[in-house]
Amino acid sequence: VLVRFADDDDLTRAVVAGVQQEGTCWLSGTNWHGMAAMRISVSNWSTTEDDARRSVAAILRVFRGLAVG
Repeated sequence: VLVRFADDDDLTRAVVAGVQQEGTCWLSGTNWHGMAAMRISVSNWSTTEDDARRSVAAILRVFRGLAVG
C-alpha cells in the first residue's frame, strides 16, 4: 500500500521518519511517479488485527502531531 499525506512530499517524508522513530511498526519511504510516499506492507502470517489497529493509530498520531505543529 502506498500513502501520501496532504499531497506534500516533505510532510509524507516526515511522517515516515516519525513512525520509524516511534517504533510501533516498521514502514518505509519510497518515490512513486516522482512523489514521496509511505510504503506499508502487511504480509506476515502472524500479523493480527490488533497489530494493524495499533499501526494505524501510530501513523495517525504522528501525522496529526506534525500537521498541527
